[in-house]
Amino acid sequence: MTIVLLHGNPETPAIWDDLVAEWGRDDVVTPALPGFGCDIPAGFGCTMDEYLEWLVNFVQCLDGPVHVVGHDWGGILVARLAIVAPSTIASWASDALGALHPRYEWHAAARVWQTEGAGEDLVASMTEPPLEERRASLTALGVPPAAARILAEVADQRMGAALLALYRSARQPAMVAWGEQPERARATRGMFLHATSDPYVGAARGTRDLAATMGAEVGELVGLGHWWMLEDPRAAADVLEEWITREGRQASR
Repeated sequence: MTIVLLHGNPETPAIWDDLVAEWGRDDVVTPALPGFGCDIPAGFGCTMDEYLEWLVNFVQCLDGPVHVVGHDWGGILVARLAIVAPSTIASWASDALGALHPRYEWHAAARVWQTEGAGEDLVASMTEPPLEERRASLTALGVPPAAARILAEVADQRMGAALLALYRSARQPAMVAWGEQPERARATRGMFLHATSDPYVGAARGTRDLAATMGAEVGELVGLGHWWMLEDPRAAADVLEEWITREGRQASR
């Protein structure tokens, strides 16, 4: 078995460190999306379709059965993977199903990143000030201190270039198209990780209906926000362990 934890934006695999330590498993891998704490491969344009192709190739190289858990953009990619290539995975869990709902509207920061000029200015504000100033700015925006520390440390020009290309490739109606034929995900087993205080994609209108169409159950992360894996890594590990253990039992029947 291999468990994949896939981070989002503007993040690196470091967001999973506390959860992995609490979980204590030795079959967990935390890859970095190209450009997010690592180099961008030559010829890789950092579009949503290229990241999806990268994820498909990544999971196909792992020892199975493969269980994938995605957060933020990682969650969007995992949900899309479940729709277009369900046979590549044993199960999936995502906190970002709402982004694939036909009524989804991008949040304010995403709309800025999708705007030429303004997006570059926002990236500069994320990467150029001194570290402590970047941390303070994130905290002032409501980012939990543990997440603000990690996000401030990892933001660099590579990540800025990657996130701008990614979000600009995802202007609507691109996300609506990615959410088409969600019932295809029923070919594998899924879970919507519902962080009940997440103001971004988790609480989008119709998310539970979309989860039901995809054949996914709901795993509640009560009182936790967007960075649930940092806010309460023990609770998050417990939810995921219960899910993986049950998946293993069902697969052995």
